[in-house]
Amino acid sequence: MKWGVILSMTALAVLLILFEWPRMKKVPKKDKVVFFVLIFLAWILSLQDLPNLPGPATALNALFKPIGSVLEP
Repeated sequence: MKWGVILSMTALAVLLILFEWPRMKKVPKKDKVVFFVLIFLAWILSLQDLPNLPGPATALNALFKPIGSVLEP
């Protein structure tokens, strides 16, 4: 993975937090935790190569393929 992508996405996440923090001072602690969790999840997903990751169908095929060979006559 290129360091430019990591640094730019980290910088954008930090800028978003800094921009929203004055508004977040007034909200309850639960909302702050949800805000940081969502930012963290978005940051993690932005670092992944999502178009080239295998989808859920690939995982289901890997899971159920051995069972299918047993069930077939």
